[in-house]
Amino acid sequence: MEEGLFAREGLELQLLVPIPGGADNMIAALHNDSVDLTHVATPFLIRAALAGSDAVAIAAEFSNPIYSLIAKPEISSFAELKGRIVGLADEYGTITLSIRKLMQLRGVQRGEFGARVIEGTSARWACLRRGDCDAVVLGQPQDLLAQEQGYRRLGVSTEAVPDLLYTVTAVRRSWAEANRTAVVRYLRALASAFKLIRTPANREHVIRAIMKTTNASETIAQQTLDLFFSPDRGVLPKQAEIDVSGLGRVIEMMGEAGTIKAPLPEPHRFVDLQYLRAAGVQ
Repeated sequence: MEEGLFAREGLELQLLVPIPGGADNMIAALHNDSVDLTHVATPFLIRAALAGSDAVAIAAEFSNPIYSLIAKPEISSFAELKGRIVGLADEYGTITLSIRKLMQLRGVQRGEFGARVIEGTSARWACLRRGDCDAVVLGQPQDLLAQEQGYRRLGVSTEAVPDLLYTVTAVRRSWAEANRTAVVRYLRALASAFKLIRTPANREHVIRAIMKTTNASETIAQQTLDLFFSPDRGVLPKQAEIDVSGLGRVIEMMGEAGTIKAPLPEPHRFVDLQYLRAAGVQ
């Protein structure tokens, strides 16, 4: 928005609307006409579609996020988490599914620690700072800031589950069909934003944007970009393209966790690529 990329496509975004109450409400907002497009983690889109929603993914936003399990300074191993309180995200989301899998790989099983569901990285970071949580799952820049302050990173989500499709732009199929031109323009602008972020010549500009939007220091903003791109870990799509195989891995994880039942659905059921193709992206 600040770069004028949507305006260049002839679009005026009226509002960015925070949706309280968890990711399920992101899809509900599409159905009650609170919003036309929503940003949602893929497990919640999948669950909603299986329950009858016509919501569908039209673009990728985060492909392969890196979430850190950050513990109090005195906790130096996964084994020390047994009997402790760990702050996790929604039980149905890929953040919690991947961190639980990471903990299992490191010898800590479900039931051997207390899980506290806390929505949002900022809220989990606050729980750790207060001492109410012994460890929490954090994204950037909070995980980098925590390490700077002496907290320990025990591991990262990509150690257990690489190559996901984490968050997407979702719309109702019926709305997208009725507003095809606007959707294609939106995707062209979104693709341009990803290209801008990924262009090395824009690095300082992007650092300033991270600092402005997250209140992170210049050092933390630089470390965030280094984590994403040095080397490129596929955290962000190149231009909003959807990795259907990454969505398939989310479905497999949900099946393993018992949040959806066999036979598992095909990932193409939850995406509509026609708009990306029309925008020249996929």
